[in-house]
Amino acid sequence: MIIGVPREIMAEEGRVALLPKEVEELTKRGYKVLVQSGAGAGAMIEDRAYLNVGAEIVTDVRELFQKSRVILKVKEPMVNDQLGEHEISLMQEGAVLITFIHPAAPGNHDMVRKLRDRGITSFSMDAIPRIARAQPMDALSSMSTIAGYKAVLVAANRLPKFVPMVGTAVGMVNPAKFLVIGAGVVGLQSIATAKRLGGVVSSVDIRAAAREAGRSLGATDTGWDVPKEIAEGEGGYAKALSQDWLKKEQQFLSALAKDVDVVILSALVPAERAPILITADAVSSMKPGSVIVDVSVDQGGNCELTEGGKEITLANGVVINGFKNLPGRMPVHSSMLYSKNIYNFFVNLYKGNSEKFDLDDEINKEAMVTYGGKIVHKGTLKAMEEMKAK
Repeated sequence: MIIGVPREIMAEEGRVALLPKEVEELTKRGYKVLVQSGAGAGAMIEDRAYLNVGAEIVTDVRELFQKSRVILKVKEPMVNDQLGEHEISLMQEGAVLITFIHPAAPGNHDMVRKLRDRGITSFSMDAIPRIARAQPMDALSSMSTIAGYKAVLVAANRLPKFVPMVGTAVGMVNPAKFLVIGAGVVGLQSIATAKRLGGVVSSVDIRAAAREAGRSLGATDTGWDVPKEIAEGEGGYAKALSQDWLKKEQQFLSALAKDVDVVILSALVPAERAPILITADAVSSMKPGSVIVDVSVDQGGNCELTEGGKEITLANGVVINGFKNLPGRMPVHSSMLYSKNIYNFFVNLYKGNSEKFDLDDEINKEAMVTYGGKIVHKGTLKAMEEMKAK
């Protein structure tokens, strides 16, 4: 069976799906691996490093897609501007795709339908269930660690003021105030990074355990409390709130946003569209020069005004960053982690070096998005129905 690793084409995306170490392991298992020339350049990996472990370097990406039964990527397939074709159209009909798809995000629904219509079996690395056995494959957590760190650096770079308290000859400059919404992996890393930079940090999460984790890193708990049966689902992860509770949270956060310099948004519900927590009205009340970094953008975003893949400055001077690939801007470490995650997922999918994937495995079933000409991912189907109803 031939595995293809194309070069990522999203702007500012430096990651690669497989590093030479994992390529070597796959070739030892009897798989043939094709790597597009330059695929590892962003992660500082030269073509010869892949050649040295048994991969074949392919210059023509069309050839790579046409020859490969399984495609391993980092980001969702998109239009290749140089070729004028969508990456999905370049794949074999009936091929297998493993990548981050973020299928529940409304902006990705047409892409998911393309996968379905081409008969492609797709698995999304962001849909892997949070169970103990799946931890070595949990790319969402791996990339979230990097995204939380980078989100604060991006915000600090856009702020028109110092982050820490600074003493000058004419007096003290007060530190910047950060509000971190969602105290999961992204949020906790954001809290830690903002504290290291000298910011004053407060955090919000609907789960009691997450609030405690935020406090342990030095964030001030803002006091927002939701009954456990409403806030938490299986495994302690956040549940989607009802419209009544969501409106209450939006109003609460709007009041907080007025008084801060930076808002880091990282609130997600597993396998579903991200909830809108910062409304347009809330943004309009924020101070000029304030920065919002919406790390949840891949799943639709937590801010009503976020534009996926873009950084925008509104008329009131508020900056909203919706970059879809914050981890891709730290490609060395993010590629190292992702390569291990996707390798572990692949060998679990094709147990015993088989050429047939295991559909009875809980991890594989949860991560599957399209199969047999159908969309099978529950969160995606739910999001599509909600979009129809609007």
